[in-house]
Amino acid sequence: MEYQEPTLQDVLDARRTIASHVHRTPLSHYPALSRLVGAQIYLKHENYQVTGAFKARGGVHLVAHLDDDERRRGVVTASTGNHAQSIAYAASLFGVDATIVMPEGANPGKVEAARDLGGTVVLHGKDFDEAREHVETLAREQGLRYVHSANEPHLIAGVGTATLEILEDLPDADVLIVPIGGGSSAAAACVVAKVANPEIEVLAVQSEMAPAAYRSWKEGRPLALDLMQTAAEGLATRVGFELTQTILRRHLDDFVLVSEAAIERAVATLVEKAHTLAEAAGAAPLAAALDLRERLAGKNVVLFVSGGNISPAQLRRALASPNSEG
Repeated sequence: MEYQEPTLQDVLDARRTIASHVHRTPLSHYPALSRLVGAQIYLKHENYQVTGAFKARGGVHLVAHLDDDERRRGVVTASTGNHAQSIAYAASLFGVDATIVMPEGANPGKVEAARDLGGTVVLHGKDFDEAREHVETLAREQGLRYVHSANEPHLIAGVGTATLEILEDLPDADVLIVPIGGGSSAAAACVVAKVANPEIEVLAVQSEMAPAAYRSWKEGRPLALDLMQTAAEGLATRVGFELTQTILRRHLDDFVLVSEAAIERAVATLVEKAHTLAEAAGAAPLAAALDLRERLAGKNVVLFVSGGNISPAQLRRALASPNSEG
């Protein structure tokens, strides 16, 4: 299936659509993190976003553009958590019924939040991809509008508004580091940054225990992998997706993998040095920056803190992890 890639103009249009429903999140400089990395480190605080994650931007823009028939039929989607909250929140704004399929072991806080926002949550499958396959069945059987978590131009355009804000607040940014699960945030960053300033480097990061997007990018085509053992639910996919991978192949500068231990240490370091809560996916850019110290030396580096929906158990484990960066 061919998808229309979003443009910078689409992102500018999205900003007008979503402005009254999402936050403009802060971009903050952190001297302690800058010392650790040896670069000027800024955090884009999407963990302060409504629903606690960047996905709200894309969900609102997509649901706002549903036609009357799609709104009447309702939507269905699969998610490990943040996309679920995004679609539930957006659907509640526009009076649309939303069914959300989440893995049976999904973060309980994210399940509860999606329900609190008005979504009908169905728990199915051991991981995101089994949940996604069930969504495809429900969409066919019940005539629902299937909202893919990545292959949606309106979703990516909405997410791109975060990068617009970054470049307005820090025009001399040198590097953006963005976590990847399905790839909407990194693809959106490429759409905006590479038009605004082709010299900006956009780097993606994923867990080495869930490298489907990384391997797909390296191979130049979407791949399906059996390996998906990360505890970072925002990075937990077993396949690469066509639209986001197409954008990444054309524009992404580099893609790195980090260990599960490095991600946990980064969660703790963000608490200790930046007094901010990030879920594992949101901390992965810091893990990457710490691994890339030599490459980033002296540069203005923006870390995309994609979300802050971390459970108490996950936080306790991260804070107990050895060798947090000091």
